Formats: sequence, structure tokens, C-alpha cells
Amino acid sequence: MDATFKNAFEFKVIYVFTIDDQTHKGMVKIGDATLHTDTPIDQLMPGCRELNQAALRRIKEYTNTAGITPHLLHSEIAVRTVKDKDGSLKVEAFRDHHVHEVLKNSGINNVQLGESTGKEWFPVDAQTAKKAIDAVKHNYSNLSNTEVVKHSPIIFRPEQEACITKVVKHFKKSDRFLINAKMRYGKTLVSLEIVKRCKFRKTIILTHRPVVDAGWYEDFTKIFNGVNDAIYGSKATGYTVDQLLATGKSFIYFASLQDLRGSFEVGGKFDKNNSIFKTVWDCVIVDEAHEGTTTALGEDTVAAVVKEGSGSKLLALSGTPFNILSEYDEDSIYTWDYIMEQECKSEWDKLHFGDSNPYDELPELRIYTYSLGDILHNSNYITFEDKAFNFHEFFRVFTGDFSKDYVNMPVGAEVGDFVHESDVLSFLNLMTRSDNKSQYPYSNTEYRSLFKHSLWMVPGVREARALKKLMLKHKVFGNGMFDIVNVAGSGDEEEKSEEALKKVRAAIKNAKANDTYTITLSCGKLTTGVTVKEWTAVFMLAGSYSTSAANYLQTIFRVQSPCNEDGKIKETAYVFDFAPDRTLKMVSSAVQVSAKAGKTKIGDKQLMGKFLNYCPVIAVSGSEMKEYSANKLLQQLKRAYADKVVRNGFDDTNLYNDELFKLDALDIKRFDELKGIIGTSKASPKANDITVNDQGLTNEEYEEQEKLSKKKTKDLTPEEKARLDELKKKKKVRNDAISILRGISIRMPLLIYGADIPYDEEITLDRFVDVVDDSSWNEFMPNGVTKDKFKEFKKYYDEEVFIAAGRRIRNIAKEADTLDPTERVKKIAGLFSYFKNPDKETVLTPWRVVNMHMSDCLGGYCFYNKSFTEEGKLDEPRLVDRGQVTADVFGKLNTQILEINSKTGLYPLYVTYSAYRRKLREFTVKSATVKDKQDLWLQTVDQNVFVICKTPMAKAITKRTLTGYFGKNINSHYFDDLINIMKNKPQQFTDKVLKQSYWKKGNGMMKFDAICGNPPYMTMDNGNGSSATPIYQYFVQQAHNLKPDYITMITPSRWLNGGKGLDSFREQMLNNPNIVKFVDFQNAKDCFPTTSISGGVSYFLCKTDNKEFSCSVTNVLATTNNTMKRAMNEFDVYVRYNNAVNMIRKIKAFKESPLSEEFSSRNPYGLPTNIRGNEKGTIIVYSSKGIGHLEKEDIIASRDTIDKYKIMVSRISCEHAGEPDKTGMYKVLATVKVLKPGEVCTDSYIIGHPTNSYVEISNFEKYLKTKFARFLIIQALSGINLTKDRYCFVPTQDFTQEWTDNKLYEKYSLTAEEIEFIESMIKPMQ
Repeated sequence: MDATFKNAFEFKVIYVFTIDDQTHKGMVKIGDATLHTDTPIDQLMPGCRELNQAALRRIKEYTNTAGITPHLLHSEIAVRTVKDKDGSLKVEAFRDHHVHEVLKNSGINNVQLGESTGKEWFPVDAQTAKKAIDAVKHNYSNLSNTEVVKHSPIIFRPEQEACITKVVKHFKKSDRFLINAKMRYGKTLVSLEIVKRCKFRKTIILTHRPVVDAGWYEDFTKIFNGVNDAIYGSKATGYTVDQLLATGKSFIYFASLQDLRGSFEVGGKFDKNNSIFKTVWDCVIVDEAHEGTTTALGEDTVAAVVKEGSGSKLLALSGTPFNILSEYDEDSIYTWDYIMEQECKSEWDKLHFGDSNPYDELPELRIYTYSLGDILHNSNYITFEDKAFNFHEFFRVFTGDFSKDYVNMPVGAEVGDFVHESDVLSFLNLMTRSDNKSQYPYSNTEYRSLFKHSLWMVPGVREARALKKLMLKHKVFGNGMFDIVNVAGSGDEEEKSEEALKKVRAAIKNAKANDTYTITLSCGKLTTGVTVKEWTAVFMLAGSYSTSAANYLQTIFRVQSPCNEDGKIKETAYVFDFAPDRTLKMVSSAVQVSAKAGKTKIGDKQLMGKFLNYCPVIAVSGSEMKEYSANKLLQQLKRAYADKVVRNGFDDTNLYNDELFKLDALDIKRFDELKGIIGTSKASPKANDITVNDQGLTNEEYEEQEKLSKKKTKDLTPEEKARLDELKKKKKVRNDAISILRGISIRMPLLIYGADIPYDEEITLDRFVDVVDDSSWNEFMPNGVTKDKFKEFKKYYDEEVFIAAGRRIRNIAKEADTLDPTERVKKIAGLFSYFKNPDKETVLTPWRVVNMHMSDCLGGYCFYNKSFTEEGKLDEPRLVDRGQVTADVFGKLNTQILEINSKTGLYPLYVTYSAYRRKLREFTVKSATVKDKQDLWLQTVDQNVFVICKTPMAKAITKRTLTGYFGKNINSHYFDDLINIMKNKPQQFTDKVLKQSYWKKGNGMMKFDAICGNPPYMTMDNGNGSSATPIYQYFVQQAHNLKPDYITMITPSRWLNGGKGLDSFREQMLNNPNIVKFVDFQNAKDCFPTTSISGGVSYFLCKTDNKEFSCSVTNVLATTNNTMKRAMNEFDVYVRYNNAVNMIRKIKAFKESPLSEEFSSRNPYGLPTNIRGNEKGTIIVYSSKGIGHLEKEDIIASRDTIDKYKIMVSRISCEHAGEPDKTGMYKVLATVKVLKPGEVCTDSYIIGHPTNSYVEISNFEKYLKTKFARFLIIQALSGINLTKDRYCFVPTQDFTQEWTDNKLYEKYSLTAEEIEFIESMIKPMQ
């Protein structure tokens, strides 16, 4: 393939030919061909040799295989003059289908002659065909030369028709569908046709891009032409929803998601858009659905409009749906990608014998890569993280603040000028250097005319302003021939896209009039949803290797828009990317979301070759151009796989090789054994790139399964049924194998991150096993997965992807070392966000929680705003001042802070940064360089931060977090048997840690200002969660023994109820006058969203010399906090909710006995939970599995209650791990049942209130089901076990009468607010 630049625009030749045989007698075919020529148009006369050759070349492409000889009758340039939208005249190319329409409008229809020579033959002679061509040139609609243009119905391309048919059929049985189609597919037209065919009366279009309103309206007029019962409305076109509803007609309303987000209905500040939210829509279309709908606010807004269960149909449209694919199953997605489009374009003539090609006006894309670092001979712009070019640094501008610029502004420079202006100027000079051999896009007049209108993507608003300023001074770009249009914005607020689009179109119009050029500078605007058809090139001068594939592809496909200008059709569009590695990764990503990607890695290579055939990627080096091969890109694809593996925390199928397709019976047995050790685990939701068809089958097997699945069961032969079952089983086996391996894989990234291996050496699978010491392996890997056991399964890992993923993790850590401490902290925290929690006993504290916990208790510098959401991350951390504690801990230069169990180093990272910022205020030199700040950081680590670890690997990980690859030691120690020492030799631990010599800090005693952390929660016995033993209490007790000024830790909340060795700890904590703050998350997911912890979690702050015996207690309920000052030991059992304290005080005033006295202890009848009873017997027994029978002598306890009525209540709470349902409410009691005389239960239940009175037991049952009673039960509940003492706050009533909630509220004088709290929290129970 020719790698040099081709003309972006080419003429079309219209031709007429026939075939001299009996079948085609009296018939002609009218087609068009592309003409590659530099001959002026006035010299291209009809029938000239150049035109005839172009026509014959095209005709022979599809007639040679048929073995027939064409007879060319006519050829001419396909050019006509038409009126533009503004009334001006313009020259454009016309196509063969325009001539076909003239003939059809004149009553001459096309015919098909057999199967082999296409459908578009017309029964006319050459003269009539020429008249039809003349009619098109004169803008007549038929041969009678009338200008009344008959409306031409939209003719959908085959794939569009297939999509429409599929969606219409799908909407008859389901409510959600995703059209995953590349840009320029025609999603707007297709969507409107779906609305029309489904006969939807009320349709709303939701978009993040209000600028596309005009495009939707234009397509509406095409689809609904002549339909009087349909209206289009939007704010721009003047209709409101209320006005459209009042017409009684079908309507389509266009709305902006940004506008809707501001509405009261979804938590906004404005009372607006009520009709939109109240209307039950027949269809909701979400345009560019990947944008913003995966944030909580975006999802809530769409959900408020769609109203699940209302029957509304959701039609999502996206060209790059990487982040939403997982929300749709295969049947709910239609995919159309670039490969499919270009394949249809290329194969059309072979399949349709030269019939009008509907894909012909979709330009080919060509990507050219230049290594800017090599061009400039400067490696300072290459990042460690990606080994890729750093555009942000290259285009960095002066702020006037040395702490950000790290260099003094030269004389004559202004704020906003480039820091590296000479390098940027060198780049501009290179692009325009006059040299016939040069392969740079603006190096000569010929090339400049190819890229007459281009889009340049730059890093930001200020960079765009500086680039325009410099370009206007440049000898070529500033010579008056280039209009530099900056649409990035002129200040901090970017201008609206509508204004930007007007600006660009005005500049292009002016350039056409003056035969000049335009360059549009953008940092993101006009890259989605809008069309500037004149653009022929996009220059990628922003982003990094980590750039979102969705954003990259959206941007480059902007230039692939069809364009018909000056009598020519756009044939080729160009992408110029100055970061080659990034280019190759994005191409790999494009292939990964192909409709056929993701089954086997062999299949991906074939797909890659096909992509390169239709979108060549060409590397430019000096005056040489070289095309990339599929093999070269396949290496890059491995890197793309690795990047995805890292971002998904090794929870990714790309980590495994194709050996998993070949599992035999012995292999499956081994996997079953491994499953017995670690179980299976579900994949977590992925961030961004999701493979479309992650099947567990090869391409061929997948297609075979698809084919068989489409057949009705009754039509399958026995062999086909057997094969279908075999394929289903094979798919399940591989997916099951991955779910088992996942339990090992997600533990790998942290170990790779901490591995003590020189940076420039790779970590292979074998080396990974060797570098992790045995105690760390046992600590981090699942119980029972020894190194030898792992070696049995390492053959299923893709070694190249594993190595590349490990390299990526270490590159990110190394890149962090080049940054100033603020940016370094953000980079390291970002890396940790990829790592997964392997299980509930190994909770890796997220950076968000570290900031929430530490800023709330100690203060210091926090990297989140008060929302503590991912969206709330701050560019510049904020100082949180908690008064005395902040002054005592972070206000002095010689502070000493201990993390008592570091696993990741994120707690030490937070405290180091806050201590570092205090030291920075004392820095004597006014202008601190990055090196100065890095030295100060390392000094802070050495002087102020101390760490205890459980294993050598935890120590190595913490060291990597704090000092990276600087080679500096940290104040850290690990204990071989830390838990045993804390539990059985606490004084030995205290004596060691308090000696300065232990830390090599002198010969005196250590005095810690604060101790913090998130200790390990429990030890597991043979992987059985029910036998887990808590251990966090030992860390809290040891912290007290070390006598710091402050202690703050986050732990499970189950200690509030005692039990399992926690009774004495509970007494110590509740009666500790030094606890000044206690923050309680009853639902642990409000703190750790991906982790279930029974009874919730909490954190506390302990101040050694606290003078008042009261504590600030905060309940966290979803997004609501409630804080109250109270004594934690006011009641015998700790009350979880502040709102309940006053209620319990009122109830206690009645001095009624607690309901706990009415209940039995565990196992009331001495029947274990596994007792099921017999088929016959005189006594009925209830177990968790149903009803059985026993004899009276089988009952060994509570025999006096057998013949009485009693209440049976489940011993386990209804809620899993104390988590409410999706509405935030609790049921508390799973089972409440009256047992009649002669009925008993197993240990799955306890019994209460034995009585001979059915009236009493019936009233007792109703009382337990009141919200009042169940609310009081939950106040004493900090786990899932409903033992009798959990009823301690529930007062006993007179059960000869019936009790209702209202009666109880009145009896105890509950306020309206208290009643509302109970009602909002507890579900009704029948």
C-alpha cells in the first residue's frame, strides 16, 4: 500500500455502459468511479481518455470475474452547481443514485437481470441516460425538466435496516437496547425510524451535547416527512413538553441532561422540568450514552426520566460504549464498527455488480505517527509511566508562581507563555520546513492544500491560547494564509459548543472565499456529536498513553465525516499522532470493541490485520514512511491487554491464555480441588474498556453456538443438541476456571508493586513466586494456596501480559518519583485505586476512606472535598483544622506518628504529607524546586513517620509507597508472629516499640504524638467464615499501652455487642473517658462500598487527657450524618442510633421489664440446626429447611413449653451483614411465627412468651411485628445474631390487649420527628 499522503478530495466520473449480449439488450447501467488526477476540470471533457480509463477501471473490477465484456457508452465529470442553505451557489459532485432517481421519477424503474449482474439496470438507450445526467446537472427531478423535487424516501443501508428490525422486535419483549455503532453510522436517522415503526407517541431525546439539536431536527424532517401527526420540540424550536402534550399528537422532545440535572426532582437547585419527570415516556433515547451516564448523578437523571417498570423503552446510542457495555446483554446490543463499514465498502462491487455503493462516501482513515521526543532529540518529555510523550509538560505555560513553574520567567516572557517555547517553536518549524523530501504535513504547498481545514487537539485552555499566540508570530502559520480558530475557550470557563461551532463554520466559510486555510485548536470541544465535514485531518497533541480510548476514537472519527466540496468527494481522512505508543494502544482498543473481538488472542491477530487493511497506521521517521504490520500491533495489543489488566486490578480475562480452552477431565478435577480451597468469586464491575464478547469459546465455536441457538429446539437434530450442550458446558468450564483463579489473581498487583527487584528488571511468573517470602505469601494469598499449588496453575496465565502488567505497575510507581510530593501522592493513590479487596478479612483501606477517617479525627491535608466521592477528588488538597488535635499532631515540626499495622502504606502516606506541608512552611529558600521538595519529603519520612508491619512484603509495600525507588529506608519493622506477640506477649511488644534504639533514633524512649491505622480484623480457620476470630482489639489495646497523645483507628463495630473474646474489650471501650469521637457506619458499604462486614464499621479518636466524660457520636446512614454528644456507657448495651437515645430514655422511665426476659436462650429444645425430623411423629419440628416430625422423648430441653403456645423467631437477622435493602430500610426479623401446642423448633430459632392463651400469643406476635419493637431490637444489634439480649430495649406489654404502632407511639409520647425516623427506617411486616 502506498504510504505517502493521498488527496483528501477526488472527482467522481459518471459513466454509462452496457453488455453486448441478448440478456442486456436495450439495458444500460449508470455508475460512478473515483478519478485520481491533477488535470484541471476544464480540460476533462466528456469521453476523454482519462475519464474513460477511470470508468473502465471501476467497471472491470466487478465484471472481470463474471467473464463478460463491458461496452462503455459515455463518461463525464460528475459536477453540478447547487444552491447552498444560505442561498449562495456552490459546486458539488453528484452520484450515480442521483441519476437513478431522475429516471425513477420519470416512470423508468430499474430491473434485475438474473442473479449475477446487480439490480440497477435501466431499460433506456445511451441518449436517455445522458439526458438523465443533464437533468441532475440542472437540478431537475425528472426528464420533463421540472424543478419540483419529489421527496426521496430515506433508503437505509443493509446494516441500518438490520438494526432497525432488531430493535423493533426487541422492544416487543424487552425495555433496554444499545446501538453500539461507530461515528457517522447514522444513529439519529435509525433511532427516529425505530420511533416511527414502533408508533411511539411520546419520545424524549437526552443528550450532553445541546449543539446536536439542529441535527436531530433535520433528520426528523426527513423521517417524518408527510406525517402530520408528529411534532418535534426543544427549547431551541420553541415547544415545551406541556405544549406538546396539549396537541394530542405524537411528539419527540429534545432535552439537555445538564439542564435536567439542575432540577429539584434529581437533587438540583431549581424548580424546573417537572413535566419531563412526570411524563411516562414511551421511549427515552440517550445520545452519546457513554458520556456521564455512569456517574451517580447522570444515572439518577436518566432513571428519573425512564422510570423502570413503567414500560418506557430505553434506547442508548454510542460509538464508544466502553464503560456501559456491561449493562446490556448480547441480545440487547447491535454493533457496527469501522472494520465492518470499510469491509462492506470494499466488498460491495463484488457482491452487487457495481450497483450504487451506499458506503462510497465514507472516507478511508489513515493514521500517521511521529515520535516527537525523537524529533526534538529530547528525552525530558518521555514519562516513566508510559514511556510515552508528555504533551502536558511540552505545552506547559507560565503561571507566574515559582512553586508551580519551577523556573524563573525569562525577560520578556508573560504569564501564559510557553515554558518550553523554543521547543514548541522547533516543532512548528519542523511541521512547515520547506523540503520536497519532508513527510511533515505543512512542509509544502501541495500538502497544505490537502489539510486545508484541520483540528488540533491540545492539552488545555491556557495551552491553546499560548499556541495560537505563537502560531500567529510564526513565519508560515502567521503569514496571513492561516486562520487559527481557538475554541478551547478564552478563560477559565470554556465557551459553549454552539458558539464554538459557529466560530469554526464562519472561519471555514471565509477561508473558502479567500482560498486560505483554517486550524481549529480544541482541548475537547467539538469532538463528540457534531460534524465539521470540511476537516480532513486531526492532529493529536494532547493526552497520554492512558488517554480514554472512547475520547480518542470519538475525536479521530470526527474527520471521517463525508464531505462534498468544489465538485469533489472526500475520499481520505488523516490522523497525525505525535505519541506512537498511544496511537497503537488506541488502535488495539478499537479492535477490542469490534463485534468479533475478545474470544481468543489468535482471533485478535486476524482482526488486527483486517483493521490495518482498512485503516493503515504509518510510522514517519525523517523522510521515510513505514506501515505497521499486524505482528507489530499484536505486540502493542499485549500492552493494551496489560493496561486493562492493571486498571481492573488483575480481575480481567486478558490475564489468562488460550490454555483455558483446552481443559481436560484431569485439569477440571484440579480446578475443583482449587475451588475447594478458595471458592469462586465474581468479577468486579470494570472501569471503562469492556470486551464485547467475552465468551469462553473460540471464534468458530462461538459462531457455531450462535447458529445452533437460533434454531428452535424441536428443529435440532440429536447431534446438534449434543453439540450445543457441549459448547455450553465448555463455555461454563472456562468461565468457572477464571472465577476460581480470580481469587489468586487479584492479590498479585500489590505484591508486584512491593517486590524488591531492581526497576530495570522484569518480573516473570517464576520470579514473582521467588521474590515473595513465605510468610508474606501466606499472609497475602488465600489459605491453602501454597507456592507449589500456584505453580500447578501458572500455565494458564499469559506470561507476556503478566510481565507487561507488572512493568506498568512499576512504571507508574517510578513516574511518581519524578513529581513533586503533592502530585506524587495523587499518582500513588491513583495506582492503589486499581487494587482489589481480596476478602473481608483483608480490607485494603481505600485512599478515600483514609482521607475521610484521618481528616475527621486528626485533621491535616485532605485530597477530597466534603463529599468524599471519586468525583470529589481535589487537584490541590485542602487543610482540615480540627483545633487542638491538629495543632498537637500536625502543627509541630518534630511530630512522631505510628501506623500500627501498615499493609499498603496509605495511612503513612497521608500523615507524611500533612507533616511535610508543615515543614514546607519553614523552608528558608523562597523558591523551592521539585528536588528541594522531594528532599524535604524524604526528611519527613525519616523524622516523623514510624510503621509496624505484619510481614516483610507489607514493609516493602509501605516503603514503596513512601519512598518509591529513591532507595531510602523508612522507620519500619515487621514481627514474624505479630498477632501472637500482641495477644500473649503484649509487654514485649510495648518495650520494643518504645525504645528509640529500636528505631535507631537514640538511646531514650519514644513518645508518639498519635497512633493510627486500620488493623487486621480477624483470623480465619480453614477458610470457614463462621469460625473467624476477631483480632483488631489487640491492636487497639497495644496502642493504649504505648501511651500516645492520640489514637485513631477504624475497626468492625461488632465489639459493641461483645462475644467472641470481645467482652472485656467492649467494657474497656465503652467506659473509656478518653474516647472523644466515635463515627459509626451500621452498613459497612457506606464506608467500604465493595465490602460486606457484619455489624458495620466505625472509627474513633482517643485523647489521652480528655477532661469530660462525653463523646461526639456520629451515625452515618447512607449520605446522612447525625451527631450527638453523649456518654457511650449510658445504657448497659450501647445504643447505635443517636435518634433512639431520647426514645429509650422515655421508655426506661416506665420501668417495665425488658422483652429479653420473655425469650429463651439459644437452642431452646436441644435440637441442632441440622435436625430435619422424620416423616411421622407426634411432635412437629420446624427447621430452616421446613417441617419434620419427632417423638416427645426426642426433646431434651424446655419440655414444659411443648404443650403451650409460644412465638418462634429466627436467630439470624433478616439483613445480610446489617445492610439495608435498596430503599435503605430494615425488616430485622426474618421469621415470626406462633407455634401451637405440640410444635417445637431447632437451634435456627429461639422461642418467646410460652402461654396457654392463644389471645396473648397472637398479641405478642403482632407486637413483635410492629415497627416500634423492631426498631428497638436494632438498637442493640451490631451483628446478625438475634440472641435474647438483643431484645433488652423492647419493653414488655400487657398482652391481653393488642398493640399497634400508633398506640405505642402515643403511650411513650414519641415526637413527630422520632416517629418519622422509625417509619423511614423499618419496613412494614405482615
